[in-house]
Amino acid sequence: MDLDLLIERFGETTLLTAGGLLVGLVFGATAERSKFCLRAAVIEFSESSFGPKLAVWLLTFAAAVAATQVAITSGVLDVSEARQLAATGSLSGAIIGGLMFGAGMILSRGCASRLLVLSGTGNLRALVTGLILTIVAQASLRGVLSPVREFLTSLWTLPGGASRNLLTVVHAGPVIGAAFGFALLVWALWLGWRNRIGIITGIAAIGVGLAVTGGWLVTYLLAQHSFAPTQIKSVSFTGPSADTLMGLINSPSVPLGFDIGLVPGVFAGSLLAALIGRDWKLQGFHDGLSMGRYAAGAFLMGFGGMLAGGCAVGAGVTGGSIFAVTAWLALASMWLGALATHTLLDAKAAAKADAAPAVEPALSAKQTGN
Repeated sequence: MDLDLLIERFGETTLLTAGGLLVGLVFGATAERSKFCLRAAVIEFSESSFGPKLAVWLLTFAAAVAATQVAITSGVLDVSEARQLAATGSLSGAIIGGLMFGAGMILSRGCASRLLVLSGTGNLRALVTGLILTIVAQASLRGVLSPVREFLTSLWTLPGGASRNLLTVVHAGPVIGAAFGFALLVWALWLGWRNRIGIITGIAAIGVGLAVTGGWLVTYLLAQHSFAPTQIKSVSFTGPSADTLMGLINSPSVPLGFDIGLVPGVFAGSLLAALIGRDWKLQGFHDGLSMGRYAAGAFLMGFGGMLAGGCAVGAGVTGGSIFAVTAWLALASMWLGALATHTLLDAKAAAKADAAPAVEPALSAKQTGN
């Protein structure tokens, strides 16, 4: 059926919601099957191990970059009006927010997208942590934390347009972007083969990246055929999760749109994949101390994600796939923040535990002669 007829019959917002739901289902199912996780990749990298988790992350990132740039090169996609390129960007927000998000990702043992995916597998730790992250993100966007976010954002800004496109800055174009994506994809495939990640895991990891490109295509195509202004966007979680939660709380009818379909779609996709793979299992916090760590990480990710302009997927993969300068800067800052936090906290604690002398068992009365 013609897209114009579908819009006339169901409306733009309904189709946007359905598109978001479909993209979310693909993203959630493939992310659950591949165990896609930036935190796990960072930890492997910090230990000088180019292992399977790093291979999975690179496959996703490379697939998103290559597919999106091919779509732009072929003329079926134009992202010049996307927020990451058209609006004023914040370099200070990308750096500070990225560092905060990276640190929080280590503390919470997962980024925003990973927490949502894990929630679908029955992980109550991830569910509670994700709710805290969402509340903090909303407070940072429109609540009590918004003045602080706005101040930090204003410290170093970048005007929208060509200056926000990294390819334009280096005098390149989408063909070079696609070539870079495919070169990175070849390396990621070799890395996955070397680490024996398996065909299913590799395909699922690439599927996560293709879901990002799918989000761009869905919103762009509907924007081209819609009479109402439609924002061109793709997969992101910090802001959309906050808007979805507030919509459910504050309104008897949730306003439809791409994000409203995306968030529950990811949860449902992860749930279905976990049930089919028999990975669904209820899990909770071990103790109060661990809950405090997760909550601190959620706060850093909620505020940092809104400051950086997106989460590890929204800024890192989605923004990175269109070569937004602030997205690449935020992604690099997330890596640095996560590496530093892991080194200072978890790696150092593990080293101390390994260096601690073993406790000798208490001697019996017969052994001591008493």
